[in-house]
Amino acid sequence: MLPAFSLVIPAFNEAERIGKTLRGALGYLETTSPNSELIVVNDGSTDATSEIVREVFAAQTAVSARLIEHSPNRGKGAAVRQGLLAATTPVGLFSDADLSTPIEEAPKLIDPIMAGELDVAFGSRGLDRSLIGHRQPWRREQGGRVFNLIVRVATGLPFWDTQCGFKAFRLAVFRPILLAAKTEGFGFDVEWLYLARKANLRLREIPVRWNHNEGSKVSFVRDSLRMLREIAALRTR
Repeated sequence: MLPAFSLVIPAFNEAERIGKTLRGALGYLETTSPNSELIVVNDGSTDATSEIVREVFAAQTAVSARLIEHSPNRGKGAAVRQGLLAATTPVGLFSDADLSTPIEEAPKLIDPIMAGELDVAFGSRGLDRSLIGHRQPWRREQGGRVFNLIVRVATGLPFWDTQCGFKAFRLAVFRPILLAAKTEGFGFDVEWLYLARKANLRLREIPVRWNHNEGSKVSFVRDSLRMLREIAALRTR
């Protein structure tokens, strides 16, 4: 059994898959960590995401679950930050709404934090690529590698994958990072890891299973350029 933790899932126009995601996450928590909580942050969705989340939550009583609403859309970074700041347990884990990293991988990140070994544990697709099942299209995969190289050069971060949507935090020491962070878009991961490293928190990149799911909200060109601008702004600050 896992000790209680807060699972945060940001959602933007996820009506097609959020129901399945939440039922899977709630089932996992009920059997593995029933004292945990599930927090969904609906980031200004214009579809039925909010209604579906409420329906799923209303149909179960085993796990503490709540919905936070953002309106209008503020960005993934803002949504994840809001969810973690609302967490009531010592450790917060955020996961993408598509569960590209299966929720069953949670102990890989939660256990070393609970054991007092780490302050930040984050999933990586770059350390053991044999754990990748269904891969991204070649263009997106190569673009991700280039982006991570730029991150390493621009920030000095030694990690091979800053963008995997599966990260856990010891919230007592990470809340000041959340309050200081400025990036609200998809580049928030880089700023959080950068600030955590400057604060001498204990970080570890951990290989996790991962599968590409269609329906990503990240535009390869538009959001890649935006993330690069966010990294440039981080360097300036």
